[in-house]
Amino acid sequence: MGPFEMVVLIVAISVGAGVYQTYLKTRANSAADQTTQTDVSEMRDEIGKLKERVRVLEAIVTDKDRTLAEEIRKLA
Repeated sequence: MGPFEMVVLIVAISVGAGVYQTYLKTRANSAADQTTQTDVSEMRDEIGKLKERVRVLEAIVTDKDRTLAEEIRKLA
């Protein structure tokens, strides 16, 4: 094996190792993205529930006519 062939072989091995490392990183990132998407959808659901609770609390606090208090008394 001559020196030119050895250089070509070393370059080919280096390029192959770089491509393999990039492949592994990409695969790991895609798995992390799927987990993140699940977390984001759960957070959106929770934020929606919290917004609804805030709306109810705002209605209770800003009820000047006390009609809500009367409705609650009627339920009890």
